[in-house]
Amino acid sequence: MSHTDATRAVEAVWRIESARLVAALTRMVGDVGLAEEFAQDALVSALEKWPEEGVPDTPGAWLTTVAKRRMLDRWRRDERFRLRMADLGREIQENDGQAEFDAVLEEDYGDDLLRLMFVCCHPVLSTDSRVALTLRLLGGLTTDEIARAFLVPEPTVAQRIVRAKRTLAKRRVPFEVPVGEDRDARVSSVLEVLYLVFNEGYTATSGPDWMRTDLCEEAMRLGRVLVGLLPKEREVHGLVALMELQASRFRARVGPDGVPVPLLEQDRSRWDRLLVNRGLAALDRSLPADPADRRGPYSLQAGIAAEHARAATPEDTDWMAIAVLYATLVEVTASPVVALNHAVAVSMAVGPGPALALVDRLRDEPALEGYHPWSSVRGDLLSRLGRGEEARAEFERAAELTRNERERDLLLERARRE
Repeated sequence: MSHTDATRAVEAVWRIESARLVAALTRMVGDVGLAEEFAQDALVSALEKWPEEGVPDTPGAWLTTVAKRRMLDRWRRDERFRLRMADLGREIQENDGQAEFDAVLEEDYGDDLLRLMFVCCHPVLSTDSRVALTLRLLGGLTTDEIARAFLVPEPTVAQRIVRAKRTLAKRRVPFEVPVGEDRDARVSSVLEVLYLVFNEGYTATSGPDWMRTDLCEEAMRLGRVLVGLLPKEREVHGLVALMELQASRFRARVGPDGVPVPLLEQDRSRWDRLLVNRGLAALDRSLPADPADRRGPYSLQAGIAAEHARAATPEDTDWMAIAVLYATLVEVTASPVVALNHAVAVSMAVGPGPALALVDRLRDEPALEGYHPWSSVRGDLLSRLGRGEEARAEFERAAELTRNERERDLLLERARRE
């Protein structure tokens, strides 16, 4: 096997196995930073040996074995490490240490992955740190890959990850599945991080590309993992439904020249029907048993995406149903951004006049200051009302505010047409 082929094999195996390995090691040492250190040692060893020896038949087990040896070596030679393990209640006797490691790492790792998700998305961390740590430990991405995905310097990402590990250690964040109200809040935090990752890929906030589908795919993969770990959590199904329904439009969202294609102008024959069907099935699982019970925000958003997916043509879209779903979502979230989207749905259901009144009510919302979609939505409504000069000004303002080059070009073209 060539060195290049071996390196690719290592990278592929690492993406699949790293989260399981780090999760199991964290359970042993009680520290996510130390756990990743031992896992990284195994990765380095694979990069050194696989090009010469070939990829083992069970590469995941190979990485696990090397990581276990590194931990035992550290335990045997480092008194501070032994004391730390004792403090954590995980002291290992040297004579049977190997057997204990084997027993721990051979247990079902589903709970470990769930614990690792809760740790990575813990509220003591900043949002940026949660995202970076999740992609690093659960996604197996390198700091360089995370930096390129979010268009930030690699040292910035590295610093976020280091700071996050230190914070978790300093605050003694337990490696556990929370219970009660804390569990609900922590599940929400995990879902928020996954959707932030997905959204950054779905509509890049900056840079030359309209989409970065690799980020979307990673968020969807982790969402599916979470569904397997929390099959009874309706909002987990709701998030997966939302991501899959939105991802079904990937092929139609960008034209051959790279220019974004608005939803109502997309070639719906290019929508991925497999993802649509999977999304609709997940949506069904997100619904409460009693229709009178309130749905969660991700289930509601997935319901909106489903209305678009079910419509064979833009004219078939049930805009009134979408407006009702958005109205409920506004009640649930109290989000000005959701209120703006509700106005768009109202414009399609009953006309631009009532919608413009809703948009203007949001003019002084602090959360929408500098938010370019407010100007672009208002520009569209003004255009439909025949107020071209005002519309042009709004499109130009939106173009100034956006950091995405493709979207800026689209907005300037709208301004020129007014």
